[in-house]
Amino acid sequence: MIKRYLQAPGIIWRYIIVKIFGLFYYDKKYRKSKWFNSPNEWGYKWAYIDICNRLKYKTNYDLPWPCSPLVDCGKNVIFDPDDLNNIAGGVGNYYQTFDAKIVIGKGTWIARNVGIITSNHDLKNPNEHQPGKDVIIGDCCWIGMNSIILPGVVLGDHTVVGAGAVVTKSFPDGHCVIAGNPAKLVRLIEVD
Repeated sequence: MIKRYLQAPGIIWRYIIVKIFGLFYYDKKYRKSKWFNSPNEWGYKWAYIDICNRLKYKTNYDLPWPCSPLVDCGKNVIFDPDDLNNIAGGVGNYYQTFDAKIVIGKGTWIARNVGIITSNHDLKNPNEHQPGKDVIIGDCCWIGMNSIILPGVVLGDHTVVGAGAVVTKSFPDGHCVIAGNPAKLVRLIEVD
């Protein structure tokens, strides 16, 4: 196994850089996730790109985990470290956390170009925001491409959000497919 890594010096350098800079940038729990089991894992690739962007462009400088430079993410996002793929590897996602939290359940998958928003602009003064409301997404959900989840929404476990949906209200019982604008119940998913 070591011989394989010695044949690819780029992997070794990436591993060393992430190990050193990761101590300063990332919480330990994210460095211990399944994405960092070996030097060739995706976590090291994501972290290397993130570290380079932090040093060069100061992007995502205050986040305690690796984040894709193509993802706009606030600090108050709570997720399982093994689900780092939603933050570090995503493209075009927007996690807006003004005065509130976004909680993403374990085993949830989020497609590209998804917006999760905790606060809208004030209707009377668009230069200001309304007070934030937490967005909570349950375990084992699937959020389809180009969908938007608005402030205060709670999605229960095993909720599937169809591509392009605009989720304006909660579906706390989960085990369902929702789609459309505004998102409506399309079908229930049977519980095993």
